[in-house]
Amino acid sequence: MEGPIMSHVVSLPSKVEAAPNTPINLLETVALLNKHLTEALCAEIFQSVRTTEREREWSLFALGRFWTAVALQTPSSTGQALDQAREGGNGLLPEVTATASAAFQRFKTLHWKFFHALYYAFTQRLMAEAQPVFAGPISGLRKRFPSIFLVDGSRLDPIAHKLKIVRNHAAAILPGCVSVIYDLFHGMTRQVLFDPDAAAPELHRAIPLLSSLPEGSLIVGDRLYASIQFFWELSRRKQWGLFRLNGVLKLDRQHLISRKQCGGRTVVEEWLVLVGSGQTAPEITLRLISLRQGDLQRDLLTNVLDPEMLRAEEALSLYPFRWKIERVFFDLKETLNLHKFYTANPNGVAMQLYATAMVYNAFRVAQGRIAQRHGITPEEISPAKFFPKLAQASSNLAGAEQALLGVQRLNPGVQLRLPNVLELPLGRTTLQAILVRERGPNRRRRYFVEGRKRWKSLAHVSGGQKLTKLT
Repeated sequence: MEGPIMSHVVSLPSKVEAAPNTPINLLETVALLNKHLTEALCAEIFQSVRTTEREREWSLFALGRFWTAVALQTPSSTGQALDQAREGGNGLLPEVTATASAAFQRFKTLHWKFFHALYYAFTQRLMAEAQPVFAGPISGLRKRFPSIFLVDGSRLDPIAHKLKIVRNHAAAILPGCVSVIYDLFHGMTRQVLFDPDAAAPELHRAIPLLSSLPEGSLIVGDRLYASIQFFWELSRRKQWGLFRLNGVLKLDRQHLISRKQCGGRTVVEEWLVLVGSGQTAPEITLRLISLRQGDLQRDLLTNVLDPEMLRAEEALSLYPFRWKIERVFFDLKETLNLHKFYTANPNGVAMQLYATAMVYNAFRVAQGRIAQRHGITPEEISPAKFFPKLAQASSNLAGAEQALLGVQRLNPGVQLRLPNVLELPLGRTTLQAILVRERGPNRRRRYFVEGRKRWKSLAHVSGGQKLTKLT
């Protein structure tokens, strides 16, 4: 957005000049996953969530390690990863002796709620090490809002037509959808909720996530969330919202708070408005922030009625950060390969989803650490370059630790002088190799493929309700 207001408010700070060939040791940060994904944590989660489920050799800890290893190494098939696990693992993969059929049965029958609880507990532990270094241009809002979250949802990519119930369907079969709460300042997901019905309403999926967010938080979303029901849910939880106005809501302008002429054809207005018709939900009083800048028009709704708590200029500069959550979905699906599912049943898909989300959060904490250490902003580091290097470093570190353990087992009773694996040249790169490269004027044009309209939720396939346990 251009113009006197927006160019002043959202201008990024000047980049700190860092030596492009500055060496970076990635091994110091890749240990985050092993540090917090412990056997004790998994046992605690399993006991707190279970009802009639029994512990197996494929325990929650073994499953967690298996799927995080899949997210890091992207094997060619599930069978290849299971063969490696039965052969003794590789430092990342767990060491199990159970057959592949036992593993597939576990993927199918263990409810995804176990992995959701594991993801949430892991993220809470990781928060103790995360620093609020992201979104620096709007960091001043932290004085009035303890946290700012972005909310959005996305359908998952299609699964292969392996199940008998979907083999005769020509449409793409979607195994579910996901709703995400993204912490803007810490740069990581705070909640990920899987739904086995890909056609489930996005707004209704997001409401249960609000209970896990602290009071006083500000939630930012697109026009879908500018709903009377959603605003009442926020008010009931003493939370704030900022969403773009959609064309469905009925507005009654009650009082003009302010009108600012910001030079040229730029005008910013603030109104107290009464929203709704009172038929499906009680009317609610909100604040409408309108920007007119030439042909550009942007209308935002918020339940922050005090202009001193959230000024119009701050709201207009904050809303474009909503697109950060779209980058989260891109990194999960493309950079961390969540577009490729290794199983075709909802529980297995959810296991892979939550394991990938845990890897993503650990990598984002590492990204913030490296940015702080080298005096740059985290946004200057490219996840598309940084995440694969971290994944390779994780694999190298796990292999080195496995080799050292093998040496110790072969020399019982011998006091060995072993190297410090963190000092080995297993995960080194340069700052230049992971920095964002500014794109040129020639952009790739994306075309919409008509075939993408032809999809069907697995839950709506004949026999799918039993598989997804929606009945």
